[in-house]
Amino acid sequence: MTALDARYPRSWAESWDKVGLVLGEFDHPVARVLCVVDCVPETVDEALTLGADLIIAHHPLLLKPVSSIAPDTFKGRIVHRLIRAGVALYTAHTNADVANPGVSDALAARLGLTGLRPLVPAEGAAAGEGRGLGRIGELAEPLTLATLTQRCADSLPWTAAGVRAAGDPEREIRTVAVCGGAGDSFLADATRAGVDAYLCADLRHHPVSEHLAGGGPALLDVAHWASERPWLDDVAAWLRAEFPLDVVVSDLDTDPWTVHSAFVKETHP
Repeated sequence: MTALDARYPRSWAESWDKVGLVLGEFDHPVARVLCVVDCVPETVDEALTLGADLIIAHHPLLLKPVSSIAPDTFKGRIVHRLIRAGVALYTAHTNADVANPGVSDALAARLGLTGLRPLVPAEGAAAGEGRGLGRIGELAEPLTLATLTQRCADSLPWTAAGVRAAGDPEREIRTVAVCGGAGDSFLADATRAGVDAYLCADLRHHPVSEHLAGGGPALLDVAHWASERPWLDDVAAWLRAEFPLDVVVSDLDTDPWTVHSAFVKETHP
């Protein structure tokens, strides 16, 4: 816990966030770790099957206050199962988003971006040393939006949602901003930065429409899980270098969207 807290200090997290140790005994030996984006019943099954002693999750299990962890709720069942199995749970969320290297660095690396700098520089306790939310970088060579969209689909973990883009397919893209997770709150920041394209997750109809009408950069929308899954590889590599641990990265797709069916244009005028 000391090493994790030093790499992702809790003071870097947003005030509303809940990070750090969620459950577990401090003196419990740890030999095997499972890194996940979401602590959900499926990844708990995975942890117990692997015999993991610790789950490191990106998304908090208990983000909002609760008055009960009774086992007739799915979160209550998770807590009971983990305690009975002796599996600790640790969360690094917005403190890992703002870190350098952090969640968006791993996403930028998948696209081959270089010369990285924060999209929104950190303030307060996390300020300095290249920390901040999102990253801006340069492609090795300019690509059309259509080609960049396909590169994203090829470089990021597969999900049923896939990758969609908004803008002229032939637009030339050189500079790209990325943000792991939901990113429509940073649309104006991407516009001010003068990037050619901005990639994030969970984009919504009206913000995207208004952004494009206002002359903003092209947009790429990916599944939330897919945008944050690359960070797990970085965490795992660091843990293996620091400790004699067996570290497993979960490739279990926890994106809630599981079916995608494309329209046939000829039948939908």
